[in-house]
Amino acid sequence: MTGDIPFGEAEASLTAEVLREVLAGGAEAFARLTSDEGAVDDFGFDPELTDDYLLPALRLLYEKYFRVDLEGLENVPAEGGALLVANHSGTLPLDALMLQVALHDHHSTHRRLRLLAADLAFDLPVVRDLARKAGHVRACPENALRLLGSGELVGVMPEGYKGLGKPFEERYRLQRFGRGGFAAVALRSRRPMVPCSIVGAEEIYPMIGSAPTLARMLKLPYFPITPTFPLLGALGLIPMPTKWTIRFGAPIHTDGFPEDAAEDPLVVEKLAGEVKDTIQHTLNEMLEGRGSPFV
Repeated sequence: MTGDIPFGEAEASLTAEVLREVLAGGAEAFARLTSDEGAVDDFGFDPELTDDYLLPALRLLYEKYFRVDLEGLENVPAEGGALLVANHSGTLPLDALMLQVALHDHHSTHRRLRLLAADLAFDLPVVRDLARKAGHVRACPENALRLLGSGELVGVMPEGYKGLGKPFEERYRLQRFGRGGFAAVALRSRRPMVPCSIVGAEEIYPMIGSAPTLARMLKLPYFPITPTFPLLGALGLIPMPTKWTIRFGAPIHTDGFPEDAAEDPLVVEKLAGEVKDTIQHTLNEMLEGRGSPFV
């Protein structure tokens, strides 16, 4: 990846470049983060701030560090509401952010992905402002239905913290998809679901253990132990430079179901299971043809 540059030096250099991008706007960007200036809806989404400050930093990771390949992008609708359902992994939610870059930069209509985020994202200082300004919303059926009804592309990762913080030995094995609430939302809105499979994120922070006591003290869902964190301190937060592939599957349509299908637990469970099985099958298929995670 880096020619004659020693492993680790290039990664640190790119991390510094990302930080420079984030800090480029300085005080002006920070002031805007904590205000309602630029917001285009009552969730606080600020497209201008996102395009000028947030996406450029993420784009460096996407293009130069994770070198993301996209497959099946034509399966994401060019317009109108749709629910993008993806696997979740990597200890920190960089997979969600890389999806945001992929759809904004490479989709034919440059779609903006509105991610449904866990409560924790809106409880942490600065993080909550970044999430809000980037267009993400607290995960709940009401918010999802509002966004879908207004024609937005909504992203959901039903594994939640169970997927994000699973041990390395369970990589690419999907965890429980909650109670299938995302499928009920798709049925109520009568919008399609697009299964999305991400390979590469599992290895960025190989989680070899956890510290439950520290997690409880810090009010976190888990406190990860990786080969480099917390042993190397802040340096341990530099992700491994894995090669990513994101594959978008054929849409699963919901407009052919009866009007009251979302109220039938069996229908909801079956539909959620179909989406999960599709993603797991695709992950298995992608892994079969994969070589080194770094190439």
